Amino acid sequence: MSATTAQVPSEMLAAQLVEFKAAPVVQKTKAPTPSDLGPYDLLLRTAVASLCHTDLMVQAGFMPLKHGLPMTLSHEGTGVVVAAGASVEEFQPGDRVMSGITFHGCGHCDNCLAPADRDWKQYCFDTDGATGVMTDGAFAEYHVVDARMSCKVPEGVSLLTAAPLACAGVTVYRGLKVSGLGAGDWVAIVGAGGGLGHFGVQFAKASGMNVIAVEARDEGIEIAKKYGADHVLDAREGKDTVAAQVRALTPGGRGVDATVNVSDHPSAAALSAAITKSHGTVVQAAQPPEVTVPFQEIVLRDITIKGTMHGGKGVADEMLQAVARHSVVAETQIFDGLAEVPRMFELLEAGKVKGKAVCVIDKELV
Repeated sequence: MSATTAQVPSEMLAAQLVEFKAAPVVQKTKAPTPSDLGPYDLLLRTAVASLCHTDLMVQAGFMPLKHGLPMTLSHEGTGVVVAAGASVEEFQPGDRVMSGITFHGCGHCDNCLAPADRDWKQYCFDTDGATGVMTDGAFAEYHVVDARMSCKVPEGVSLLTAAPLACAGVTVYRGLKVSGLGAGDWVAIVGAGGGLGHFGVQFAKASGMNVIAVEARDEGIEIAKKYGADHVLDAREGKDTVAAQVRALTPGGRGVDATVNVSDHPSAAALSAAITKSHGTVVQAAQPPEVTVPFQEIVLRDITIKGTMHGGKGVADEMLQAVARHSVVAETQIFDGLAEVPRMFELLEAGKVKGKAVCVIDKELV
């Protein structure tokens, strides 16, 4: 496809990080143009961009930026194709797209060359960055993504719903796949009423699993109930109490077959292991500074701990089809326009966001 036919303004509004540990600034910046595109790039007119806890890590200076500051935030975006690079075949102007995160993988490492069913491309460390994490992201009127990691949004799924799925949704969806569970199995989701967890509850139920939700916030408990968890437990009662409750609920008093942990709380990983049966699996999706689990869980009970990180195109496409098929819902707190982005950060830092904070950037596209 030609990358040179579309008209894009020379400037655009963007919410940018201009100083670490400071609020983002909404300002005019140079807009990407079709002539800037690499062979596998897509230029999107942004519809919606969502906020993730990883954005707070970028703000704090934990991520190695490819081009320094200022940098446009948000790796959870949707939009409509304006132009595409010369080697792009799957997408056409006007297509609705959920943005990919990995940007220009090297194409020759073990992760890039692994079989598709391993879903390792997002683990490539020799990339040109990660959209909205190391390079410019979706809190802008236009943004550029790698077509090889981006997905068409299917009919029946709104661009508003798809934005938080770009990271939160695909991360917990892949976490459930990594667990190896299927219909009839027992899964626990720790942090089940949060931005990732409420998607996990819905995906697990759609797959026929028995779902135990564990939460430590009143609003999170209500959200987990709202989206169909079979049992909802309060983590504030303590690890030993919750573990006893899980054993009482599961066949043979064994515990759940696997736990997906999407909570950053320092005690969440240990709780996740405690409620999982011997020889079971804990999938760690949350990103606290340290993950602490007593040795007894690993050595004496043979708990396996696996990590997971968002997902490649194949898993993301599969997830979007599941969203369309099962009418998966995004619990969102909607903000109108880029001017609201600094307030979104304030609320997320204060723990006052219900579900996912999403910014509608272009109402015409939503």
